[in-house]
Amino acid sequence: MTLPMKHTALFASLILAACTLSPSGAQTPTNGAHVVDVVYGHKFGVALTLDVFRPEKPNGAGIIYVVSGGWFSNHSAIKVARYQTYLDRGYTVFAVVHGSQPKFIIPEIYEDMHRAVRFIRHNAAQFGVDPNKLGITGASAGGHLSISMGTMGRPGPEKAPDPIDRESSAVQAVACFFPPTDFLNYGKPGEDAVGVGILEKFKPAFGPRADTPEERQKYGREISPIYFITPKMPPTLIVHGDADKLVPIQQAETFVKRAKEVGVDARLIAKPGVAHGWPKIEEDLPALADWFDQHLLGVKK
Repeated sequence: MTLPMKHTALFASLILAACTLSPSGAQTPTNGAHVVDVVYGHKFGVALTLDVFRPEKPNGAGIIYVVSGGWFSNHSAIKVARYQTYLDRGYTVFAVVHGSQPKFIIPEIYEDMHRAVRFIRHNAAQFGVDPNKLGITGASAGGHLSISMGTMGRPGPEKAPDPIDRESSAVQAVACFFPPTDFLNYGKPGEDAVGVGILEKFKPAFGPRADTPEERQKYGREISPIYFITPKMPPTLIVHGDADKLVPIQQAETFVKRAKEVGVDARLIAKPGVAHGWPKIEEDLPALADWFDQHLLGVKK
């Protein structure tokens, strides 16, 4: 749904004036502006929202941060420390909250992410970003959704009633942490993790199609980004710990290998001895920012 003209004008004026509209107790960036709860769509009568962090000196490119862990998503998980490196480089950051499991399952969450990217692209002028310079990032489930948008982003239906839905949901660069990429070969060939095995506790995110082995084989291909790799997918960077038990580093290794085989600029940074997430993970953000600098701004490293 397009923002009402009054809302759009107000949002633009807030951005241009670099005002900070943060909820009680929310963190704010060290410079620039923070606009909260921008509605990018509706679902069963509930608003889908994103926060916009605008740097003091914008570089014209945008980074979409997928607020997701275990396919749970809520506004309280928006933390400016995770974006400050990008803000310092001049990126406008969009922290996207999606419909959360167990209410919504992965394919429904995909639709939220397509909508969010399309909304940002449609309103790029209001945000002060180039619609053709959008990167995406996240960690774990947020990394999975980032990689999925990288491989599954697509033009919207030309005849969609809402002009936002006609926009493309493709992004121009992906850089993320420890994403699941192949639920049918999870850690080793043939290992089924479609809501079972290692990921059994996340079964609600997979929904009823994960109930039988036969259906899991079909469903797993639909929600695993490795099966959507094409030469046209954007440059992709993954940072992953080699001691990760929840999302084995094999997930990153096989994805990057297959992407390279079709000519995609793909890279894995392996973190020795590191499990699923690590203290001071923010110290690894410059590597992701460098990737975006290279592929969104053309900065040679």
